[in-house]
Amino acid sequence: MAETGPGSGDGQGMQGGNRPGLALHVPEPRFRPGDKVDFSHIAVPPAGTQPRPDETAAPAEMHDLAYGLVRVLGEDHRAHGPWDPKLDADTLRAMLGHMALTRAFDERMFRGQRQGKTSFYMKCTGEEATSVAASMALAADDMVFPSYRQQGILIQRGYPLIEMMNQIYSNRGDKLKGRQLPIMYSSREHSFFTISGNLATQTPQAVGWAMASAIKGDSRIAATWVGEGSTAEGDFHAACTFATVYNAPVILNVVNNQWAISSFSGFAGAERTTFAARALGYGLAGLRVDGNDPLACYAAERWAANRARANAGPTLIEFFTYRAEGHSTSDDPSGYRSAQEREEWPLGDPVMRLKNHLIALGEWDEDRQERMDLEAAEKVKAVTKEAEANGILGHGLHHPFHTMFEDVFEELPWHLQEQAAQAIREREIKFPEGLPNA
Repeated sequence: MAETGPGSGDGQGMQGGNRPGLALHVPEPRFRPGDKVDFSHIAVPPAGTQPRPDETAAPAEMHDLAYGLVRVLGEDHRAHGPWDPKLDADTLRAMLGHMALTRAFDERMFRGQRQGKTSFYMKCTGEEATSVAASMALAADDMVFPSYRQQGILIQRGYPLIEMMNQIYSNRGDKLKGRQLPIMYSSREHSFFTISGNLATQTPQAVGWAMASAIKGDSRIAATWVGEGSTAEGDFHAACTFATVYNAPVILNVVNNQWAISSFSGFAGAERTTFAARALGYGLAGLRVDGNDPLACYAAERWAANRARANAGPTLIEFFTYRAEGHSTSDDPSGYRSAQEREEWPLGDPVMRLKNHLIALGEWDEDRQERMDLEAAEKVKAVTKEAEANGILGHGLHHPFHTMFEDVFEELPWHLQEQAAQAIREREIKFPEGLPNA
């Protein structure tokens, strides 16, 4: 009779048999609340040491770039190496201004949420370069498919701050008519696709849009942003497959800010390899970039954009950065990570690094920076007052009730027409004196 016990080769091995017991690995972050932080395990190469291949190079030639770290700004605050985009001072100052305004906007909206004026907000502190600098490297009409921490793109593209605030407050000035969660903006005029709370859905959408652009013989490319945690979603991998197979003119930006809410990046695979290295298995060009270096972010995005426009293929860029604040206003990071992490992060702060670079060039100084920050804060404050006049959370100043039946069908079906009429009648009975915005 065949042996069926442990270690018999029947695939039913049990503890105590001849075969060693299996062990499951559960990723664990290096530092928890109260721990002393040591980021010495992060390899930070000197600025300018990474080679810059031709924009039409085969993905196989860029193997090392998926594991290294493209950096331009050095410890001396100067630009180094072949990735230096050689931007003029006016462009650098504009980039700094966009990042300063983004940070001021975040601070004001965060404060508004804490004051009960809106239900929710998400800051991008420490990650401004991954949106502002990258956006500046694209054409203004290139279609972007963002995640929920790319408000810097809209600010860089000139989208009115009041429109962003109206959407956050879901008030009567909200062009989306209160149908989206706060911070989930949309602007066709600024080539900014609607943000979705469902993670990674924007990645196949971006690839599909890029494929359509190529089919039409258009010149516009697509770029999408996704967090490192969301790369574990199936949609992301479907996007990588389609992008490679159809040579879609698209850039897949992965913002690795180390944390997906309270789950550290290891749960998405960071313990095993880099996120840029995922490109290799698909045949994508892959770049791993210092996400707190605005010049490196600009250079990498411009390189990938040029590659897409040359029909040389899509690119996956990992922006290696750090989420300085909580995931959202609903999150308290002190509950799962050391309070020292933000200060100890080895790549610094993107706003400070660009400011120091301009100062090193003799094109900026601390006084002008102070004035810029003050002007940004005052501008946001003034627009906030204007937006709040349109209504804030709980004040009843919202879009008329009947608009809930609009914008779904070209012609409203009969049964919805009846429901709308019935709802309005019931509302009139309940509020015979009427409401200010009924």
